Amino acid sequence: MKKILLLGSGELGKEFVIAAKRAGVYVVACDRYDNAPAMQVADEREVFSMLDGDALEAAVRKHRPDIIVPEIEAIRTEKLFQFEQEGIQVVPSARAVNFTMNRRAIRDLASKELGLRTAKYFYAKTLEEFKTAAHAIGFPCVVKPLMSSSGHGQSYVHSPQELEKAFEEAMEGSRGDVKEVIIEEFIDFDSEFTLLTVTQKDGPTLFCPPIGHVQKGGDYRESWQPYHISEEALAQAQHMADTVTKALTGAGIWGVEFFLTKQGEVIFSELSPRPHDTGMVTLGHTTNLSEFELHLRAVLGLPIAGIHLEHAGCSAVILSGQESDQPLDYNLTEALREDRTRIRIFGKPEAHYGRRMGVVLCYGDVDADTTQLREKAKRLAKTVLGTDPYAEK
Repeated sequence: MKKILLLGSGELGKEFVIAAKRAGVYVVACDRYDNAPAMQVADEREVFSMLDGDALEAAVRKHRPDIIVPEIEAIRTEKLFQFEQEGIQVVPSARAVNFTMNRRAIRDLASKELGLRTAKYFYAKTLEEFKTAAHAIGFPCVVKPLMSSSGHGQSYVHSPQELEKAFEEAMEGSRGDVKEVIIEEFIDFDSEFTLLTVTQKDGPTLFCPPIGHVQKGGDYRESWQPYHISEEALAQAQHMADTVTKALTGAGIWGVEFFLTKQGEVIFSELSPRPHDTGMVTLGHTTNLSEFELHLRAVLGLPIAGIHLEHAGCSAVILSGQESDQPLDYNLTEALREDRTRIRIFGKPEAHYGRRMGVVLCYGDVDADTTQLREKAKRLAKTVLGTDPYAEK
């Protein structure tokens, strides 16, 4: 029996563990706090900060995993090279995780080395560097920490008067020990989309049908599949996704994000070497295999005969409207009165205002109107905790 050490045990990790257990895999789930979602379905758990290299190595020595699967950004990534050299499989690869856990590395790889179209950008470690870069790019501009997740520390700056506050928020929102920000050109995009890309050990790179999504404050709020774009735009996105994942190496699923401009140009945005928030829509039977099942098969080297769109569907997040250190009372009744609706409660032990606590999934026939499905999912998501999915965090 294969043994997986999962680094990060949030909602995405939980669904991955469920897929792994269905395949008879033994899983040790790790996170910085106890009773994290993936721990609730794993065989064993370990609680420690994955930025603590000694604690990470101790967990590896204790459990002797065949495979290490990172699911968060804040990891002492240099340790993964050591484990990989010892014969432990790192997903997708130690190189991929090291690059993508830091926006500087992945953005420079995509733009400078691979020549992919990205937004214009600069880096800054001090407020003065930040102000100089912002004026060089112009307003509005986008500010993000180099290492963060779920939109923490991200903001849009519309004038010089907002710069100091944006810089402080980006620094405070940084995860790990990387204290640097990236300032990006604001792209006047028509929409954003994710191309889930599957790289295999012994097989071609595969692509899921594109997923449209909406973010608020840098954090995902809803997603839908299929997302209709031209064949030319899809070919551009697939080429860029294939190029960057081959450069990073390894087997697994990647969430590759793009902007689509009003002129039809596809611009590379970001990349995650693991299941993607927006891909939770695949839990609603949109594709024949969910992103988590695809990830597991790629990780284990199992064949993927094909990826097919079977339903149109959408997801809408369930947000907490309160602070609580106790489990919340979820009202599932109203949402489940409606057909072709699924609810996934993540099982987070604490609630914070605006925190994602679950997701509503709605689906229909393959040619169903996704606009109507999106409205349905957002309406039902609001009934579960009484919080609007578009509420301010």
